[in-house]
Amino acid sequence: MLYFAPWKTTVVTLVILIGLLFTLPNFVPESVRLDANGEPKGVFTVLPHKTINLGLDLRGGSHLVFQVDMEEVRQERLENLQDDARSALREDPPILIAGSPAVVEGQVIVRLSRPEDMDRALERLEELNEPITTATGGQGMTQTLTINQGDDDRTIRLGITEAALDAVRQRTVTQSIEVIRRRVDSTGTTEPNIARQGEDRVLVQVPGESDPQRIIDLVGTTARLTFHMVEEGITINPDGTGRTPPGVMILPSERSGEPYLAVQRRALVTGEQLVNAGQAFDQNGQPAVSFRFNTSGARSFAEATTQNRGRRFAIVLDDTIISAPVIRSAITGGSGIIEGGFTLQSATDLSNMLNAGALPARLTPVEQRTVTASLGADSVARGETAVLIGFGLVIVFMALAYGFFGIVSTMALLANILLLLGALSGLQATLTLPGIAGIVLTIGMAVDANVLIFERVREEYRLGRTVTTAFEAGYSRALSAILDANITTLIAASVLYMLGAGPVRGFAVTLGIGILTSVFTAFVFSRLLISTWLRVARPKSLAM
Repeated sequence: MLYFAPWKTTVVTLVILIGLLFTLPNFVPESVRLDANGEPKGVFTVLPHKTINLGLDLRGGSHLVFQVDMEEVRQERLENLQDDARSALREDPPILIAGSPAVVEGQVIVRLSRPEDMDRALERLEELNEPITTATGGQGMTQTLTINQGDDDRTIRLGITEAALDAVRQRTVTQSIEVIRRRVDSTGTTEPNIARQGEDRVLVQVPGESDPQRIIDLVGTTARLTFHMVEEGITINPDGTGRTPPGVMILPSERSGEPYLAVQRRALVTGEQLVNAGQAFDQNGQPAVSFRFNTSGARSFAEATTQNRGRRFAIVLDDTIISAPVIRSAITGGSGIIEGGFTLQSATDLSNMLNAGALPARLTPVEQRTVTASLGADSVARGETAVLIGFGLVIVFMALAYGFFGIVSTMALLANILLLLGALSGLQATLTLPGIAGIVLTIGMAVDANVLIFERVREEYRLGRTVTTAFEAGYSRALSAILDANITTLIAASVLYMLGAGPVRGFAVTLGIGILTSVFTAFVFSRLLISTWLRVARPKSLAM
């Protein structure tokens, strides 16, 4: 148990040295490690140069809470129900209705032309009713719609059930979180905290981002991209109103001289058919956004541009026209660029949003604040103080309790912290204030393993064993207890990491890595030190 082959000694030494190399950049100023472009320089071109990432509570950054606009989602569902009801009643043989179905006070009102069509109309509209789809993909017993006859024999009222709206709310918030995560990740931010807060709110914490408005612009934009044909010859009033034929709508425009444009309601292509978007430059060298459609989108776009040469089509982002070019020739390649007075930053942000996908609903910021770096620095200083005090007290206790072997445990503890910091740096894990608490806890657990070993050695020596055999038995018989204690703690850390978010995951990461390094230093590194001491000193007795 105490014998170490030369190759084993070499491996343990290399592990400690690698931990030292990965830990070193954390104690070297950035100006020494990196050049003006953020690239490693000098000896750090061949050595590790990355440091531990600090979380929002240590590094500073932006803290925002967004409200999901469920009223907009509800209204959209009612408009879709309105169109579905119209289409269902127009099926052959058509059922005549007086005017078009209207949305009134959260319901779709259908008025039949003939009372004798009531039963047939109810039967046809009932086909629109479906069981509610749960979050797991299953279907419950509750229906999505309420379909009732009105006060007379010609009116039908359609509504959306509360259970259906609740299912939509859950699905909308979940989808919003995923889209937000993809958008924030595209900025290169490490370990953002994005989580549900309440029923219809989303918490967004971005370490290192000092401008909350940029996050609001990035996250709060729905990024619903559609392409529509422009309808010329329609008179539009200065306030954006006007008489439009069926299937045509008036949208605001960012084009100078054209505050509003009339476009076809039906979209030629949507952002869902985008394969890729990126920052580019137009023919005048101005920033623009390039796009490329998938096969179906490219086919639809090619057909539309082929059939409408000489006409304009509108590029609509979140119900606002950002560009309305003239179709000079058929666009058959499935790609193009969007011009619209972009800056480099806005073009990059828009392309990131398009790649991440559109939000299912509009997000409204209801809380925003900036966590300053000075506050983070204060937290770091307090954390360092806590670690140093904890480390110092442990050293004093171990020296008083075990003498020389307390010094051995201290060396193992130093190696443990070295490996822990090196692992956090190499893995680019995010260190939070709870993570510092995990480091302090790791110090205690590492010492606990040494206490188990040395107490076992003391017991074996008192039973009459020699010094060497006492250490052999102590390490051998303490192994199971050390493994049992650390494995159970590692399971708890794994559960915290999988189910937790933000600072909780930061605590789980440091605790999990600390458990692995503690077992290694307590049972391997300290055993190597003891083995070396026994071989060199050859003690005849043991004082501990």
